[in-house]
Amino acid sequence: MNILVLEDEPLVAESLLKLVRQLEPEASITGPVQSVKDARMKLEMQTPDLIISDIQLADGISLDVFTGYNIQCPIIFTTAYDEYAVRAFKVNSIDYLLKPVDKNELKAALDKYHLLQSKFGNKAYLQQIGELFRDFKSAGKYKERFAVHMGRNVLLVPSSEAAGFSKEEVIYLVSNSGKKYITDYRSLDEVEELLDPSQFFRANRQHIIGINYIASMHGDESGKIYVKMKHGGDEEIIISKEKAASFRKWLEG
Repeated sequence: MNILVLEDEPLVAESLLKLVRQLEPEASITGPVQSVKDARMKLEMQTPDLIISDIQLADGISLDVFTGYNIQCPIIFTTAYDEYAVRAFKVNSIDYLLKPVDKNELKAALDKYHLLQSKFGNKAYLQQIGELFRDFKSAGKYKERFAVHMGRNVLLVPSSEAAGFSKEEVIYLVSNSGKKYITDYRSLDEVEELLDPSQFFRANRQHIIGINYIASMHGDESGKIYVKMKHGGDEEIIISKEKAASFRKWLEG
């Protein structure tokens, strides 16, 4: 069995690969692949028997890899996401594991793959899975407000009033006035999955920015883009050369 692993967090990937090798010692494993771009290249070169994929990759969401792609194999998703969405995927024979991935849950997912393996060559079934991906992307799954902490109090901030999110020791919501509020989220990956991608952009590993609160931007000779946010003072958020094209496309809608 050939397994393709899509995961952009090195420590998470190391742990996941270790579990997969323990549970499927005879399998040939490719990865971890860290980006949507590289994942597409891998899939053009070969079709794996199974994909184990994080939702959020370094340059976008993995669903962008599969939407419009001629899917020839099942996918087990791994991510920090809402438990009710997980149930929706499970009834469609695609497993969806919450991070940190539990060995027993991964074993159950792999057992499920082996039990249902004959279905994955059925064209009608593959078409249904493709429709599921499209439905997932178009569903109204984005949060309208976020609970944040201010001292001993908990406030609700509408997503429309969030200028962005930043990662330091904790994950902060940055308001439209420039105030930073502590959230309960463990990673920006988790936050990004809850945001409308037409309104928010993952600038880098430390910042998510809101389109309505960009003050100015400029590029340099290397291809990087430097973004200043309203109420953000002199701080410039750096967008890499690799993400510059997708950033410009996002700005244009």
